[in-house]
Formats: sequence, structure tokens, C-alpha cells
Amino acid sequence: MTGFILLNKKEGVTSFKAVSTVRHITGEKKAGHSGTLDPMATGLLPIALGGATRFLSFLPSGEKAYTARFRLGLTTDTLDITGKITSETEVVSREEDVLAVLPFFKGKIKQTPPIYSAISKDGVRLYKLARQGLEIEREEREINVYSLELAAAYGHNEYEIKVECGTGTYIRSLISDIGASLGCGAVMTALKRTKSNGFSIDNSYTEDELRALAAKSGLNEAVIPLESVFSDFAEVYITDAQKTRFQNGGELDVSRLTGVKGDGLYRVFSKNGDFLGLGEKRPDVGSLFVKRSLNNSD
Repeated sequence: MTGFILLNKKEGVTSFKAVSTVRHITGEKKAGHSGTLDPMATGLLPIALGGATRFLSFLPSGEKAYTARFRLGLTTDTLDITGKITSETEVVSREEDVLAVLPFFKGKIKQTPPIYSAISKDGVRLYKLARQGLEIEREEREINVYSLELAAAYGHNEYEIKVECGTGTYIRSLISDIGASLGCGAVMTALKRTKSNGFSIDNSYTEDELRALAAKSGLNEAVIPLESVFSDFAEVYITDAQKTRFQNGGELDVSRLTGVKGDGLYRVFSKNGDFLGLGEKRPDVGSLFVKRSLNNSD
């Protein structure tokens, strides 16, 4: 089985465990995910199956979208509700105050990654250093928050926001910074990812839905073919002889191809319409090079 399944991950499950569960449901030995979600987080987790695992690095890594809840007046060492409480502050801010500060966190802004994160320092994950009680200096990074809106106010200092942002953005850090700007602190209490790697949660399945589908009619309708995932790339059809060369790692003469009109990546198909992989036309070179091949055994 080759392609992508979009899992709607449940709370309390690691991304690794989620992949293992999908592997068991599908019976596919090879599987991997894109865009790790913390156990606390729910929502969209793209999972590659079979030969698709070799194409994970070609997924678009740009815009992501989240729905997050937070509570004012509380901070923790992990910046979310699962951590150790580091401060409790009386809250005088109201909904209008929250609305007033949100515009300051849109666009290109600076953000310090949380100490409990998977970023490496001298080859060691920061969260491992944090568990040892070490406070490591972290450099600010520029992130891009495309949109940020207040989605709901629940009372008892609980709010919900919707965020669309670029890669590298930590929502719990964003919430912590919002709380700091209000003078009372804030902690993330829930997180759901709704968009990632060009996919939407609207097309995702829960574990239970996948199990039911597998038992009823198979999982074909849940698996997104590779050629569909990379539909933004132009397509090139090649002959049987060119197919053999491509699958063996050999470049193809562009002058003998139809459809190569510029530099960049192309979806390569056999004359029968079978997806063979991705080829790349490089500047000032008259060849289409193999960027990633999908072999018959995948």
C-alpha cells in the first residue's frame, strides 16, 4: 500500500504511537509521519505508507493552521497545562484586552522556542536538557503569523484562538507571549492542528474510522495517491526505455521529452499513466534528473 493517510490524532498519543497504530490497521510495514504532534495535541497528522515514506521530504512545509485554547493567570515550565506551575497571577484582563493585543502578534515576529522542545543544542534535544533541570539559552527566531483571531471566550479566563502560521512556530510560546503582554501570563490548555503540509483536517480519519473502513470495504478511499499529493508539479510521460533508465537512476534527455518547460520538479509517469517518481530539471542542464523514484517493489 503506497500513499498518504491523514490521521486525526487523538489526545494522549505520541506521533510515533499513532503511526504504529495506522501501520497495524493497514497491514503496511513501512510508515512514517510528517510534522510531529505532542501527545497533548490533537488533529491532523499526515502518515506516509509504503514507498510514500521516501517522499516525505517533498511535502510542502509552509503554512500550518491550529485551534488552541488557553487560560490567563497561569504559567508552567512547559508552557502548557501538562507542566509544573511556575506562577499564578490575578487576572484583570477582559475579552476586549485580549482582542487588543492580538494584532501585535501577527506578521513577522520574533519568538523564543520553549525549553521543552525537540530543537537540538550541541546534538542534544532541549527537552532532555530541561528534564535534567538545565536552563539553556535559546536564540530568538523570526516566525510568520499569517492570521490570528479570537474564536471564543469561555469565561473563567479561558479563550480560544485560531492561528495560521509558517513553519517553526510554537503555539504555546505564542500563547505565553500573549499572556506576558497582558501582564498575567497564560498557559495553553488544548491544541488542535487543522492544516499541515498542504493537507486539511477535513479529509482526515480517526483511528476508529480507519478500523471501521478497513473492516467494511478496505482502506483505498482513505489513501491519497502520491501523484495527487504532488499535483502542483507538472507531469511528464516517458517511454518504456526511458522508464527503465529512470528507475535505474539515469537522467533523461530533455530534448526527447514532452512537457518539460522550465527548471524545477516534475511528476514522471509511464506511457500507461503509472506514477514513477519525481524528476528535476536543473538550470543550464539539458537533462531531467531522478529526484526520487518509486520502484515496482514499493
